[in-house]
Formats: sequence, structure tokens, C-alpha cells
Amino acid sequence: MAAVTTFKATAHLQDGVKVKTTARQFELTIDEPKSLGGTDTGMNPVEALLASLGACQAIVARVYAPKFGVKLDDFKVEVEGDLDLDGFFNKSDVRPGYSDIRYTFTIKTDSPKEKVDEFVQFLESKCPVGDTLANSVNLKLANIIIEN
Repeated sequence: MAAVTTFKATAHLQDGVKVKTTARQFELTIDEPKSLGGTDTGMNPVEALLASLGACQAIVARVYAPKFGVKLDDFKVEVEGDLDLDGFFNKSDVRPGYSDIRYTFTIKTDSPKEKVDEFVQFLESKCPVGDTLANSVNLKLANIIIEN
């Protein structure tokens, strides 16, 4: 039997392009900077995606470091991505999403480099967000509900 867990989130459009997102009892405001028509009250969706990747990698690091004998005194992930806005604004035929995403791990540890390298290789293979970004996922519109 598979151990499939379904996670859920809701995104509710507010004024302008501000969106109130919720998952369980948590809320996150997503917006756009003023230069992209927003009010700059939160990360935009593509920034939140990068933050989610970094957070996921950090959590996986915390969970698995002891199993690899790696002591994490500090762990930070810096994530950046290249996105051609002409795709979003329909100005050219380029894809609207990221073409490249890069990340850097800064690890403060006294563990030997060989252990850290083995640990990082495993970490990269177990991050659910990284796996979702690196591999295709079945993404589909499940329903349209029209309210009057």
C-alpha cells in the first residue's frame, strides 16, 4: 500500500493582484512588486516557489544530517532563478516559467568533506519540492465552479 498523503492549499484573489493563500491554519500573502502591478505586500508566486525549494532543502537537511553523521551548526540555502517575463506578458513565444534555477548551500560544520558531499547528494535526491521541479508532474484543472 502506498503512503500517499494529499496536501491542500487555497489561493483567494483579493484587491488587485494580492492573493491570500491558506494551508491548514496558516496564511501567506502573495503579491507582486509595484513594478509588476502589485502593492508589494508579500513575495510574488515565483519568489515563493524559490523560497519553498530552499525551505524544503533546509528541512531535509535537518532531518537527515544525523543519519549521515553530519553536525549542522548552520545551514542556509540561497536560491535564484531565471525567468523571461516576455513569456508571462505574452510578448514572445518563450515559456512563462523558470528556465534555470540555481541554489547554493552554506553549511557550517566540522564534519569531513566526504561525509558532507555524501549527505548533500542524498539531500538533493529527497527534497519533494526539488523533485517536483526537476521532474514532470500530472498538473490538471480538476473542476470549474461558477457561482452567481
